[in-house]
Amino acid sequence: MQLGVFSVSLAVKDIAASRAFYERLGFSVFGGNQAQNWLILKNGDTLIGLFQGMFEGNLLTFNPGWDSNANNLPSFDDIRDIQKTLKARGVPLDTLADESSTGPASFTLTDPDGNQLLFDQHR
Repeated sequence: MQLGVFSVSLAVKDIAASRAFYERLGFSVFGGNQAQNWLILKNGDTLIGLFQGMFEGNLLTFNPGWDSNANNLPSFDDIRDIQKTLKARGVPLDTLADESSTGPASFTLTDPDGNQLLFDQHR
């Protein structure tokens, strides 16, 4: 099962301050819109999302269908197939993607330590 590109999505209090901090660590803006309170920063193949006021707590994020440059992969495991596999393995899911749909979708789950995981397919 291919989960897709991995990033950490951080719930930040001040997106400008967080951006400046991570830029000092060598990250640069890769995507997003600071005026809309979200940015994607990149350092090599490492991705960090900064999100102000969009969710509580930090998320571990997987994007099926993308590589670390947000390029579409020629083949990938669809999010609905990943969801079905996890359900079959007995993994409890917090939210579900509509399994009758196609294209963009997402679902979430929480690990035993309370960390939230977001599976977010954009295509």
